[in-house]
Amino acid sequence: MTKLNLQRQRGVGLIEVLVTLLILSTSLIALTALQTRSLQFNHGSYLRSQMNIYAYDILERMRINPVNLDANYSTPLAAFDMASSPASSAQNHLDVYEWRRNIATSFPDGQGGIECDDVDRTCRVTIRWTEVNVTDQEADALIESDRFSTFEYTARL
Repeated sequence: MTKLNLQRQRGVGLIEVLVTLLILSTSLIALTALQTRSLQFNHGSYLRSQMNIYAYDILERMRINPVNLDANYSTPLAAFDMASSPASSAQNHLDVYEWRRNIATSFPDGQGGIECDDVDRTCRVTIRWTEVNVTDQEADALIESDRFSTFEYTARL
C-alpha cells in the first residue's frame, strides 16, 4: 500500500516549489515597484525643497537691492536662455540671470518669473518645472497643468 501512495505523490514537491517561486517572484516585483515609486517621491520632494531655496534666494537678493525693486526685477515666466547674457551689469539683472540659470540647471524644464508691485512692495516668485520625465509625444497629449508643477511664493519686501 505504501508503494502505491509513493507513486501518487511523485511530482508534488516540484509543484510546491513552482508555486513558491511564483509567489516569491510576484513579491519581488511588487517590492521593486514600491522602491521605484519611493525614489520618484523622494526626487519630487527634493525638487520642491530646492525650489523653496531658490525662491528665498531671489527674494533675499531683492531685499538687499530695494532701490531696483520695481520693473527691474519683474520678469515674465520663461526658461533660461544659455546664449543670453544680462541686459546690463546692474546688480538686479545679474541677480535674475543667475537665479534663472540655477533654476534651469536644477529643475527639468525649469522656468522662473517674478512679478513685483512697487506700490505695496509685494513680489510673487513663480517657479515651474516638469515633475515627471515624459516623452515629446506624451507631452503633446498632456495639458499644461498636468505637465508642469508650479510653485508661487508671495512676499512683502
